[in-house]
Amino acid sequence: MALALNPVQIMKAEAEEERSETAHLVRSTLGPRGMDKILVAMGRNEGQIEVTNDGATILRNIGVDNPAAKILVDISKTQDDEVGDGTTSVVVLASELLREAEKLVSMRLHPQTIIAGYRKATDAAREALTAAAKDNSSDPQAFREDLMRIAKTTLSSKILAQHKDFFAQLAVDAVLRLKGSGNLDAIQVIKKTGGTLRDSFLDEGFILEKKIGVNQPKRIEKARILVANTPMDTDKIKVFGSKISVDSTAKVAELELAEKEKMKAKVQRILKHDINVFINRQLIYNYPEQLFADAGVMAIEHADFAGIERLALVTGGEIASTFDSPELVNLGTCDLIEECIIGEDRMIRFSGVKMGEACTVVLRGATTQILEEAERSLHDALCVLTQTVKETRVVYGGGCSETLMAKAVQEAASQVPGKEALAMESYAKALLMIPSIISDNAGYDSAQLLSELKAGHAQGHSTLGLDMEEGCVDCMVKVGITESFQVKRQVVISAAEAAEMILRVDDILKAAPRQRSHDQGHC
Repeated sequence: MALALNPVQIMKAEAEEERSETAHLVRSTLGPRGMDKILVAMGRNEGQIEVTNDGATILRNIGVDNPAAKILVDISKTQDDEVGDGTTSVVVLASELLREAEKLVSMRLHPQTIIAGYRKATDAAREALTAAAKDNSSDPQAFREDLMRIAKTTLSSKILAQHKDFFAQLAVDAVLRLKGSGNLDAIQVIKKTGGTLRDSFLDEGFILEKKIGVNQPKRIEKARILVANTPMDTDKIKVFGSKISVDSTAKVAELELAEKEKMKAKVQRILKHDINVFINRQLIYNYPEQLFADAGVMAIEHADFAGIERLALVTGGEIASTFDSPELVNLGTCDLIEECIIGEDRMIRFSGVKMGEACTVVLRGATTQILEEAERSLHDALCVLTQTVKETRVVYGGGCSETLMAKAVQEAASQVPGKEALAMESYAKALLMIPSIISDNAGYDSAQLLSELKAGHAQGHSTLGLDMEEGCVDCMVKVGITESFQVKRQVVISAAEAAEMILRVDDILKAAPRQRSHDQGHC
């Protein structure tokens, strides 16, 4: 393979400039007073806008050419997939570690020495974080309080911040219904424009955004549901790419009748399953709809695939596509199916479903952009809460954990002889940039607040952090700023690994396309 060499020293200004640019994009979104970004789509959806301060969403939607910057984008995606929050923190921390590493390289420290120092620092930081973590899972009341505080902390940097108490309650109620399963598929989120964010609510049941067919029962108790994905539109002639020669219109009518009879037979096979509700992924034409109505069966068509998969999950049924063996098909069940009206739309509510933890969050808001961002914010909170239900330890937020870890790393550095100690001190500086940026974004004097915070921790007040409502250093236990241990740990590990990976690189090689020789293929 021909290689076109285009070496870029990774620690040179050009690469750093690109990385700084990527981190700078999300840096101003960090913390409870962080700013939002407007993303404007180009190409097919040109002009479509999104307003967000979610780090992963911003980075996912920007074009990044520099390979080092792409690694930062990838860690924010991983953080989003793994724990759902901390997407901005992980990118900011990784870029600060790289910024500090660049200073060390200019001081003639070898990248491998820096990496060794960073590894020791990561171990010290993780030990300090684990030692500071609290676990209240044995006390349900205290644990619920922890979940409420975590939800409020997560939401305080989002669009839902002004209603954080209301949405924290809603998110905690939804997650506690899951009874520890952590299966977020059981929580359906429906967005409906109109009203205000405060009009959102949690419905203890499953809501499907569809209408019930014409002339069919609008309310069914003790429902036996067949969930299917099958064509129900063969009562019209549909012969693709074929010609039919007939010598009279009567023959066309005969063909139509034959198609109708086929459809009637299919409906009869479906009704043999002893059901009173039929929900199909595809369209149901007028004739089969009429047959279902005559049999007193509620038929719902065109249920979108995500909706139908979730419906099968929560009602305990399976999606069927053939109907010859009724005894092999698992039917879904629920206590009651009825129409409900949300905003100006009619929907179908399934109450008393087999999966008792299933629920629906209905989000209301003035514009589509507000609803989209509200959904992202709520999703972050739900993800963090489900992680906390699995890994029940919690740590304090507001820069408290970062200062605690930085102090532990500096203490560990004083025990390490040699140049690695310099790298460890740089690691501690990078950690302290998180509270510094949080206070900068809120418009406060970060130098003053950070020095107060460091002094407080040095005196043994290990629960001190930044209260951005008042713009002062305060006890995080009193203010109630709590974060998930799992999220915080993942931020530190991912940022350190990404920084180490980029530090290991000294050249970027671009592979030229393989040249196709003329005699290939003529063997």
